[in-house]
Amino acid sequence: MSFQEKRAWVYAVVTLIVPAAYFVTVLGQEPPAEYAAPMLIAIGAGIAANILGVIGSAILAPEHVGLNDERDKSIDQYGKRAGYGALAIGAVAALALTLARFEHFWIANTLYLGFVLDGLTTSVVKIVAYRRGF
Repeated sequence: MSFQEKRAWVYAVVTLIVPAAYFVTVLGQEPPAEYAAPMLIAIGAGIAANILGVIGSAILAPEHVGLNDERDKSIDQYGKRAGYGALAIGAVAALALTLARFEHFWIANTLYLGFVLDGLTTSVVKIVAYRRGF
């Protein structure tokens, strides 16, 4: 498994666990719940977990750090393009909620969900591309 594939796995796991904890916490309350502080904590925890995961992967396989060939670059771009579609859908949904005058709670959570789906889509597409080719 290449270092880039390990990074995609770390990102996928973090992108599943941290937002799941956030959504269970916030959506388990009566809407509109207090969401700003938990969302900021979830975003910070996700960033920190990804950094620690990449550092851990680098410690376990230092010989692979920084080795990016043309395939890695192509897979990275391929994954990002797929993720941008999910992000665009989330942004359009948030815009629709704004135009329909929904509460900020729903708009912010839709935007957050769009970013989560972007990260998850990007990671899954990269992992599949590494495993099966593209």
